[in-house]
Amino acid sequence: MRLPDFELEVFFSRYEFSTPCLLAQSDCESLSIDALLALEPDPEKARHEFLQTRLGYSPNDGSPALRQAVSGLYRHMAEKDVLLFTGAQEGIFACMNVLLEPGDHVICQFPGYQSLYDLPRALGCHVDFWRQEAEGDGGWRLDLDVLKSLIRPETRLVVINSPHNPTGFALDASQTEELCALARQHGIWIFADEVYRGLGWNAFPGEEDRGCEEIAPWLCDMYERGISLGVMSKAYGLPGVRVGWLACGNAGLMGGISRYKNYLSICGAAPSESLACTALAHGSALLQRSRNIIQENLRVADAFFARHADFFTYNRPLAGPIGFPLLHGDESSEAFCIRLAREAGVLLLPGSVYGLTAPYVRMGFGRKNFAANLDVLDGWLQRQKTG
Repeated sequence: MRLPDFELEVFFSRYEFSTPCLLAQSDCESLSIDALLALEPDPEKARHEFLQTRLGYSPNDGSPALRQAVSGLYRHMAEKDVLLFTGAQEGIFACMNVLLEPGDHVICQFPGYQSLYDLPRALGCHVDFWRQEAEGDGGWRLDLDVLKSLIRPETRLVVINSPHNPTGFALDASQTEELCALARQHGIWIFADEVYRGLGWNAFPGEEDRGCEEIAPWLCDMYERGISLGVMSKAYGLPGVRVGWLACGNAGLMGGISRYKNYLSICGAAPSESLACTALAHGSALLQRSRNIIQENLRVADAFFARHADFFTYNRPLAGPIGFPLLHGDESSEAFCIRLAREAGVLLLPGSVYGLTAPYVRMGFGRKNFAANLDVLDGWLQRQKTG
């Protein structure tokens, strides 16, 4: 299999660790091992037990304790319906390789995370994009009638991401039910990238905070051919533990993916799985922490984009920690982001890494230093206007 460069990671490799003010990140605020263990009723005991973690191999499918904890996120999944991976990317790679054959037809929400559509392409599948459209008021929408028109007799898989990277769009319960009914009618699998689940809806100014309200049930709970992808990296703010998972009630598919994993990581890291267990025991508190940060940062962003409405169309995210503003003017998103990084030390992610020519940029709202970094961008923009 030959894969193209992963454009998002190539861009980040050049600028992420050399640019001081990061506004492009897709994860939520992280915390230290010590701070995570401090959430336990007896922190000293928790630290001692963690330091006793054996550094041997862990089970291929993941530690039973962690698989059980992950299954508790769902209504209808049991431990046997969960497989653990080293991050989300490995789960995507394993699932696509087991589920798809050359000549299959795949429909993928677009724009989106590159591996969700380039892996099927590399496997010899025909891929059509289910394109999101920007509304006149700056929001986003997905038209289910467009999806219906894309379905062929050989359609094997529909790939969705909700809440969505990079637009912040989210399917509601009614739309998700309609999607599942359509897939069931045609016998199509649905792969649902749900790594931002748990963050709820982003409250708009003047609304009561709806942060605990979920967008829709997990896809694997709604549909017998639904596959849900989760990870500790995004909503929980723990990318350093490198723990992701797939949940699906189809034993045949999950057995095939489990065997395929023997050619990848084989098993996860025992210390990481231990920390992930601790995190999920305090999952509600970690998710609330992330929601609080996002809501405060969105209030700051609302004022920023109101001041700079001549420079951006905001496209305020409906859910999750990232949004996709549109630049005004003739400069490409990549040229703008490179110039911004070099002149101001501020990093935004150009929409060109998602294969878009329109000048969108990704902004992340999940970090505590968002307001300080946005101030630097604000000052640079003011100088552009007066300079």
